[in-house]
Amino acid sequence: MKLKFNLKREIKIGAVVLVLLFLIAFTERKQGGVAVQDIQVKIENIEDNHFLDEDDINHLMQVSHDNIKGASLSKVGMKEIEKRIKNDRFVKEAQLYSDLKGNLVVKVELRRPIARIVRNDGPDGYIAEDGTVMPVSDKFSVRVVLVSGLYVRKLLQMENLNDAEEGKQLIAMINHIREDEFWKAQVAQLDIDSKERITIFPQIGDEIIEFGKPEEIESKFKKLKIFYKEILPTKGWSKYHRINLEYEGQIIAE
Repeated sequence: MKLKFNLKREIKIGAVVLVLLFLIAFTERKQGGVAVQDIQVKIENIEDNHFLDEDDINHLMQVSHDNIKGASLSKVGMKEIEKRIKNDRFVKEAQLYSDLKGNLVVKVELRRPIARIVRNDGPDGYIAEDGTVMPVSDKFSVRVVLVSGLYVRKLLQMENLNDAEEGKQLIAMINHIREDEFWKAQVAQLDIDSKERITIFPQIGDEIIEFGKPEEIESKFKKLKIFYKEILPTKGWSKYHRINLEYEGQIIAE
């Protein structure tokens, strides 16, 4: 009886799967013959990132909207258009699909910048949450921590910082700053020399903070927070001009 029950269950499951596959195929075939009524562009998180607008997305599609409207969905070439949109550095994800009314929906998610790379001898750039190096925009600038120094030339040559170990470490440090309200308000700039050693320039105070390489990040910031919370209030904010965190278990202040 047990074997008979299992067999019946498998037959039922198989029948349901076949029906679903048939419905999907039928829907795709039906939609493929539907004429495009309109094109709707939906941009996610545009409130935080005004790098691209609807006109920009239309330009990235590289198609004539007059020609698409009224055309069969099966002839639009949605995958190719998706690929064109995704090639833009500001775009994290793009998806094209049709709704029940026959509209071609273009859904785009923009990348979020977490730091700005600045230099004197060329254009700046942004570092996105996923590590992608993006160009700057004439339309919009966002207030994020600045990254400067001799090492930024190498950063700007990368497509994604996660492709290199030093890039991953830098992203980890930037994220540590972003996730802590105190550091988010206090850290203004990270200057990286040719040997990947980082100097922090704070928002408040004239001291420079020699952080060293972006290693043992939590430990170093913990030491620095003790310095800010316990030492500076008693000694005065103008007493020290240099703070070094590179040595384990020590804070050197001069």
